[in-house]
Amino acid sequence: MTGKFPFDEDAVRKLAGILEETGLSEIEVESGDARIRVAKNQTVVASAPAAAGTPAAPPAPTAGADLEEPQETGHVVASPMVGTIYLSPEPGAAPYVSVGDKVTEGQTLLIVEAMKVMNTLPSPVSGVVRKILVDDGHPVEFDEPLIVIE
Repeated sequence: MTGKFPFDEDAVRKLAGILEETGLSEIEVESGDARIRVAKNQTVVASAPAAAGTPAAPPAPTAGADLEEPQETGHVVASPMVGTIYLSPEPGAAPYVSVGDKVTEGQTLLIVEAMKVMNTLPSPVSGVVRKILVDDGHPVEFDEPLIVIE
């Protein structure tokens, strides 16, 4: 790695403080080609881009990898951020979508709350909701599958 990594110990401590204040399980910050990710009950991970032409090594298989559920068919909508999922616009209201509903591209599917900000998640495709993979009010991680649309 050439040059100084742009994050210092104080930055890591500040990010850890944000995790505690917000109740998030992880936070990631990028600056140029460098990034830092801090996660609760996990190792702090800091990385810089690999040298050009050097492929990243695939992750090692973990115990129980053979027990994973089969991949979903259709378009899997993943969480764009770490947060809490809300399937309806307010408590007690009807959900934005249910299994079997036809959706159009851009239609709101659900809300991801992150750092007290309600972020609507629009459908990236038109189709039929085949599966909702999350429960209302539960936390989700970045890139976690949320809904399957065919």
